Parts: sequence; structure tokens; C-alpha cells
Amino acid sequence: MPSTPRPLRRLGFLTIGLFDGADPARGHESTLEIIELGERLGFDSAWVRHRHLQYGISSPVAVLAAASQRTSRIELGTAVIPLGWENPLRLAEDLATVDLLSGGRLNPGVSVGPPMHYEQVREALYPDTADAEDFGYERVRRLLDFVRGRPVTGFSGVEGFEVFSDVVQPQSPGLGRRLWYGGGSLGSARWAGEHGMNFLTSSVVRAGDPADGYDFAAIQLSHIREFRSRHPDGEAARVSQGLVVIPTDSATPEQRAKYEAYAAERLPRTTTPQGPARLLFAPDIVGTSAEIVERLHAHAGFREADEVAFALPFTFEHEDYVQILTDMATRLGPALGWRPGSAA
Repeated sequence: MPSTPRPLRRLGFLTIGLFDGADPARGHESTLEIIELGERLGFDSAWVRHRHLQYGISSPVAVLAAASQRTSRIELGTAVIPLGWENPLRLAEDLATVDLLSGGRLNPGVSVGPPMHYEQVREALYPDTADAEDFGYERVRRLLDFVRGRPVTGFSGVEGFEVFSDVVQPQSPGLGRRLWYGGGSLGSARWAGEHGMNFLTSSVVRAGDPADGYDFAAIQLSHIREFRSRHPDGEAARVSQGLVVIPTDSATPEQRAKYEAYAAERLPRTTTPQGPARLLFAPDIVGTSAEIVERLHAHAGFREADEVAFALPFTFEHEDYVQILTDMATRLGPALGWRPGSAA
């Protein structure tokens, strides 16, 4: 374990993009405004979550296409697209298109597993193939192959007046190196490394053997090290950590009280694994930038990474996000060794 943390090289943030069902356009506009603010503040990346049949962004690739036309520098990511809802070939086309529109700034993050509440949505999602669908790593491998230009069919050439390609079009050079896997288990870390992906690790991991204890940071550290041990780039393989971090330096007393209440309400779920999947959650980190730096430097997972995509809380107001992002960029990031443009 490094005796001191790596200097923070890339600073990013993650938002879920909530909206009012009666006025969804306003929520999407707020998300775009937050991404624009992130670019002005010097953030290296902005990431959006993915939600289906909820009041959060269901089409992050479309939202990032819009964001690509309102920004010029900030990298744009998805954290993450659950591939159980997607056709990998069609998704590869959309990702390459948006990457070209953005000038090569797209960082697609994906994950596998059955869609959430699959028994309730399976007939709507896969009415004819629900029992045959494969929701494992093969779905990611297909996406990787399509994005990286491997043939889709054995047919190409001219048919009448139309020209056909045997690989997904468009192809976007470099996109295949910017694909991320969002994983919370040792197995997913290993698979991502072996297949040359980047690795997104968040505020949720799968608890291991109870005899090993429930130390979130230690579990996350083991995932990062397993990933890099399997990746062709070794220690240089990219890992981004995504804890919920809420700096309060410029917050009003009312905002600080709201933030502390939010974290306190979610704290009980961090003490023991939750649900059949035995998910272990990291505590939210609320405080001044100086207090947050102290806690992050004591976090074994953070010490192993030099990129972050700090997660914004789900249910706050637009003005709260402005304050949090401003404090991240002007106080917390620099206190962690980050400088705007340091990722270049």
C-alpha cells in the first residue's frame, strides 16, 4: 500500500439527472447546465447515471450528445449503462456517433447483469427472448468487439446503389480505449483488466467472506489491485473512484444541515452487507475540504487511484449542486493535489 496517496490527476463528478415527471425538460436542462458549469470550473470529466422507468436519465447517450454541443473540453461519461437493457450492436453505433460529435471526449461506462426488476419488465423488454437472453460478460465482449472494429457480418460491398460495411459504422478512433467497466466484485475487476477496459469503482462493493470483515476501503483496494494485475498496462491502467463527497466550505447553514441529514439517513446501510447480493456501501463524506481530505487520505481505495468521479447526491436542488461543484473545483480538488488541466 502506498505510504502517501497518489496526487489527484483527474477530477470528475457524477449526476443522476433527476426530473419532475410533470416537467421533464427542466430536469434535463438542469443536468446540461451542471455539465457546462463543470467545464467552466475546470473539471476533467462529467458522468451521468442511467435509470429506467424512474425519474432520472433513461437515455444518457442522448443527453451527452446534447452536452457535447454545449461544451468543448470536458470528457463525458456514463456510469453506468446496464447492458441488460441494450442491444450491443445498436449501442456501439450510438456511442461512436456521439464520440465523433464530441471530438473524442466520450467515456462509456457499462455493466452487466439482469435488468432491475426483471420479472416485472421482461415481457415488455424481451417478449420473445426473455428466457434466452445472456446478461453476463459475453454482452460486454460483443460491445467491445463492435466498438473496436471487429466484423459484424461476412457481408460487405455494393448492392445496387448502396454501400455496406462489415463493421459497425461510424468507427471512432480511440473509443475502444475509453470503454469502462463499472464493477463492485473481484471477478468483475479481473474480467475488466483481462479485456483491456478501464475500471469504475464506486461507493458500492460486494462483501466477501465474513471472516475477512466488512472493511469497504480494504475490499475496494483489493479490486483495484486485482484489476491492474490483470491489465496489459499494469500500474498505469486507469481506475476511477466514485464516492459520495459533499464539501461544505461555502454552504449556507441550511445547506450544511440538509447535507448532514442526508448522510445520516444513509449511514445505517454502511454497517453490514445489504440484500441477497450482499452489497456494502461506503459512508457519504460530508465536511469542509480540509476534513474531507483527511478522510480520503485515510481511505485505502482512494490512495490507490489518481482519478475520481465524485457522486452528487440524488435529491438535492440545482443551487446545491452549484455550491458543491464550486467547492470541489476551487477548494477540495487543489487540496488533493489536483490542478485544472493536470490530466493532460
